[in-house]
Amino acid sequence: MSPLLDIMDLDAFYGDFQALFGVDFTVDAGEVVALVGANGAGKTTFLRTLSGLVPSAGQSIRFANQNIAGLPAFQIARNGIAMSPEGRRLFPSLNVEENLMLGENGGREGAWTKQAIFELFPILEEKRAIPATLLSGGQQQMVAIGRALMANPDLLLLDEVSLGLAPVIVRDIYAALPRILGSGASVVLVEQDIGMATQVSDRLYCLQEGRVSLTGASNGLTRQDISTAYFGRKKEAS
Repeated sequence: MSPLLDIMDLDAFYGDFQALFGVDFTVDAGEVVALVGANGAGKTTFLRTLSGLVPSAGQSIRFANQNIAGLPAFQIARNGIAMSPEGRRLFPSLNVEENLMLGENGGREGAWTKQAIFELFPILEEKRAIPATLLSGGQQQMVAIGRALMANPDLLLLDEVSLGLAPVIVRDIYAALPRILGSGASVVLVEQDIGMATQVSDRLYCLQEGRVSLTGASNGLTRQDISTAYFGRKKEAS
């Protein structure tokens, strides 16, 4: 069976600056794949390229057996990829409910409705009429994830879920992951907390200066493996 996502030799540029170099990356249906690396390693650029926010014309990004490289972001979203971005990027002029409803713009039908999001994150129903940017950081993260899920994606991109949040809030957010997977979505997760990344993922990739420096099954990698991949020589694990 072909992977849900199959990327080969991906480069990415910001003008003349090259941010990604020959990245190979796959995600199978039902998988959680973690992407780790130091600040500036290219993790967010990778997600932005995958979602069409960074140009990728001429590259090979196959999603559900279709090459989506070069498609505009709205078309990629309609094809079934949605992202919860770093920094949440909520609209301050809209309340919680209105921010969630923006996720429906792609027109994809599926399990994730507004009521399903309220069941996943009950606090959001209580706060539904409040401007989204007045919520706590953890609640804003729930809105960002809920908005992405409202697109009913086959592949959910989560960028820096735990950044700046208290550990108890992070645990609450990750407690929703099994239900997200149960809806049929696969997940690519950018996470600074290496312990959490290895705990919740099936496989892990590490980027160093825009290149894949480590890949392997999450339960087969040690802290030393990952530390070496962050800062040292290239290493691959089976």
